[in-house]
Amino acid sequence: MISRSTIRINVQLALRRQCCAQQANRRGFAVANSGLTSFSYNTSDVGGIKVANRDVLGPTTKLAVVAKAGTRYEPAPGLSTGLEQFAFKNTLKRSALRLTRESELLGGQLVAYHTREALVIEAKFLREDLPYFTELLGEVVSHTKYTPHEYHEQVEHVIHVAQERLLKDVSARAIDSAHGLAFHRGLGAPLIPSASTPLSNYLHEESIEAFAERAYTKSNISVVANGADPVELIKWVGEFFDEAPDFAALTSEPTKYYGGEERITHTSGNAFVIAFPGSSSFTAGSSYKPELAVLAALLGGKSTIKWSPGFSLLSKAASSFPGVSVTTSQFAYSDAGLLTILFNGPAGAIRGASADAVKVIKSIAEGSFSKEDLTKAIALAKYRALEEGQSTEAGLVSTGSGLVHGGVAFDFGEVAKSFESVIADKLKTAAKTMLAGKATVSAIGDLHVLPFAEDIGLKQNLVKPSSQLPHNLSTHTMAFAWKASGLTYNKYLSVAAQVVRRSLKDNKRLQAEKRGETELRFAKWTNGKQGDVKNVAEANAAAMAEHASGPSS
Repeated sequence: MISRSTIRINVQLALRRQCCAQQANRRGFAVANSGLTSFSYNTSDVGGIKVANRDVLGPTTKLAVVAKAGTRYEPAPGLSTGLEQFAFKNTLKRSALRLTRESELLGGQLVAYHTREALVIEAKFLREDLPYFTELLGEVVSHTKYTPHEYHEQVEHVIHVAQERLLKDVSARAIDSAHGLAFHRGLGAPLIPSASTPLSNYLHEESIEAFAERAYTKSNISVVANGADPVELIKWVGEFFDEAPDFAALTSEPTKYYGGEERITHTSGNAFVIAFPGSSSFTAGSSYKPELAVLAALLGGKSTIKWSPGFSLLSKAASSFPGVSVTTSQFAYSDAGLLTILFNGPAGAIRGASADAVKVIKSIAEGSFSKEDLTKAIALAKYRALEEGQSTEAGLVSTGSGLVHGGVAFDFGEVAKSFESVIADKLKTAAKTMLAGKATVSAIGDLHVLPFAEDIGLKQNLVKPSSQLPHNLSTHTMAFAWKASGLTYNKYLSVAAQVVRRSLKDNKRLQAEKRGETELRFAKWTNGKQGDVKNVAEANAAAMAEHASGPSS
């Protein structure tokens, strides 16, 4: 039997150990917290590869390769999607099975995805496993085997599943449609090729491999890390990415805004998008316009408080139309942007809410918003921008994309400072500019009810009135020459054909004239008997001659 004194001593020792452990844990967290001094990225160049790191002390690390290989840069449809799906497949050194098993044994997570401008290959793991996962990403970049059986058995199937999912997502299709109308090619390419795209003409393992050779070059990629030791990161990137090819980076034509309208019938729901030119991303440099981010926050739509309808301008406007939801977004890219207002819900409610949304934009252009609304919008836009930079996912992609596009890394201080210059006059000017230009409008769903752009008061035709055109181009003075000369259209065609035939060389002209000869004969029947067979052309000529020689009335 254990004595009370022995139990008392053991309990005291246990409590003493627990207190020591708690103090050690507190000291450890204090050390970790002392490192959270900055969320800004430190950048460097390692053998021609741009490297960015944010060493936020903690037990885990996120490492990604960001390639300038989004849908904007693909020379044929589906290549970005195909290259994404080939990530973490068989390489020259390891099979896909071994790669997956080793990653799981270390507790790592692997993911690949693409945006309109970037292809991201990412790994999340414990901080001490940085060497292994840096080698793994370098292997994916330089030594992936693009085999036919993997393409047909895995990659192709996943692409078809994504296409089928896109068919049912009216919101995603409307956003894709708006990008296509706004930018045509480049940024206008859909994130996932539509099911009607003839992918077999463009997409196979050989075309994906050729695209990878250009996408995974040193000048076309950046390596971005969150929570990695900077010295170790530079060391391992220099060692494991040394075999990446050193070709010229992928390029694309400068983005140009067009605008327009598209209507697609659909039975899975209704989506309606109104879009205008937006701002480029902060990492693009001087083309960044913070007032457009503030304008998007001022318009709002989706409440920032759960179970609340919200008090933004579009939230108030949409409250009169039950069932409709409104979301304002700012899509920022390296040299352009798109500000979109997305409506979902019953077609009738969308028709009314979209018309009120245009009235709200017009009221902003007139300065009809309160100082309180402006203050809230600036605060919300600032919060969203800083939260995006603080987020390890969004900040990683924006920084990596900015570096490969010749821009800068995300800088919290500069972003916060940019919103200080936004005043009411800048918002009024931005709204006026949007309304004066050509809007982008995409409607998907019940087209019998969903409105046209002109129904809700948006411009679509930028042609000047005839009174403003030069006199010789005025529409009311223009007429076809053949019509002005008194010819019929058939006679005009006959004369034009003769002129073309006469312009040919002799051998070709004779053949053409023979093809143009026609012979039609007729016969007049009287009392059941056929008369003489005559040539129609000769009979017409004789009749006209007789009519001309006859007495005038």
